[in-house]
Amino acid sequence: MRTISFGERIGKEGVLRVGASALIFDESRGKILMTQREDNGRWCLPGGAMDPGESADETCVREVLEETGLQVRVTKLVGIYTTPDLLIEYRDGNKVQPVTFSFEAEITGGELVLSNETIDFGWYTVAEIDAMDTLEHHLTRIHDGVNNLPAAFFR
Repeated sequence: MRTISFGERIGKEGVLRVGASALIFDESRGKILMTQREDNGRWCLPGGAMDPGESADETCVREVLEETGLQVRVTKLVGIYTTPDLLIEYRDGNKVQPVTFSFEAEITGGELVLSNETIDFGWYTVAEIDAMDTLEHHLTRIHDGVNNLPAAFFR
């Protein structure tokens, strides 16, 4: 289980952890692929922490494959999210302030499957995602991605 806390500059209680997430739209751009986390049952975009020796887009591609079985190609940077008012505490006691590169990606292969990190997945509209138990900091990334602006967000 992991807990998420919000508060003014609460991120200073943790260490920085760089990661990436993927917005994957269906062909109509009306629905987004969401995964349900194994550790807390909440819905989120596929993604995770960067490994040493990786670029941000490589992290995105690897994490999507690990969590969904899908091969993707990064097509656009949606935004960079530094979130100083957010602290994530993991089961092992580690506390992190996430620094996340959120990308739009398209499917190039693979088959949608569950992993040891995901217990469900599906394609949902933004209205459905807003009504689900979705990680709050992922909602910002989703809304920014749906806006489809040419320039990336910095938040």
